[in-house]
Amino acid sequence: MNTTENPVYLRCKDHTVSGKTFSLIRDEKHQMLYTHPAPKADELPEYYKSEDYISHTDARRSWFEKIYHLVKSYALRQKLKYINAADPGKGALLDIGAGTGDFLAVAKKDGWNVNGTEPNTSARKRAGEKGILLFEKPDASFVEDKRSAYDIITMWHVLEHVPDLERQLEELKKLLRKNGTLFIAVPNFRSYDAEYYKEYWAAYDVPRHLWHFSSDAVRSLFSEKGMEVEQIIPMKFDAYYVSLLSEKYKNGKMNIFRAFCTGWLSNRKAARSKEYSSLIYVIKHQNN
Repeated sequence: MNTTENPVYLRCKDHTVSGKTFSLIRDEKHQMLYTHPAPKADELPEYYKSEDYISHTDARRSWFEKIYHLVKSYALRQKLKYINAADPGKGALLDIGAGTGDFLAVAKKDGWNVNGTEPNTSARKRAGEKGILLFEKPDASFVEDKRSAYDIITMWHVLEHVPDLERQLEELKKLLRKNGTLFIAVPNFRSYDAEYYKEYWAAYDVPRHLWHFSSDAVRSLFSEKGMEVEQIIPMKFDAYYVSLLSEKYKNGKMNIFRAFCTGWLSNRKAARSKEYSSLIYVIKHQNN
């Protein structure tokens, strides 16, 4: 998926850091998009260096950030509910791309045996202040020792960021116990809010988001690795959050009323189509 021979779906601007324009290229085989040109490995960290990149900070400077953290606290409780339903025994949990460690802190308090990874240094430091030790990445020991036996692995809006998608999927299969459960949350470019905002849709977030998924794509990619999507859970708040940011990118300011209407309409349409702004995929090994 590193060629531009496939057709261009959209061209989008990086509104957060560089102001550069990137292309979204169709991958017809998997029914997904990918960002081109993808930043080189040594360039990618530069695109995360912004005080506005909220998942790497605990900032509450504006009403938008305060609302974000209020909704985030609700979302954390929901995520905990989902993993407890999958494994009431509260076994070993790995969160990949753990940010500032809030989800792992909630899970640890609830009795889970937690581990996590986060490539961003400042985010790892903030997590450490909350009593959550994060690794930069899963090293060889994650596969070779007991930590290869994870009952639950979570990636909350992280899979779209990974430079090597093929390698990440292989790694997930190795790290997950045969009867374990994988939770993957990603934006859905087939949602109504994505269609409405087009190149201004905030969840494209180029070039930090390297991959842009549909539900068909997630099913196809994991099926190729011997894993199966068993359930899809909507993330209804994302339509409002993404619409607010998209309004800012499109019109220069956050029009709360218009964003709310767009988010509401997106969720209403998704009640029939199932194409919500973001989706959580519950995945297991095939033939458990």
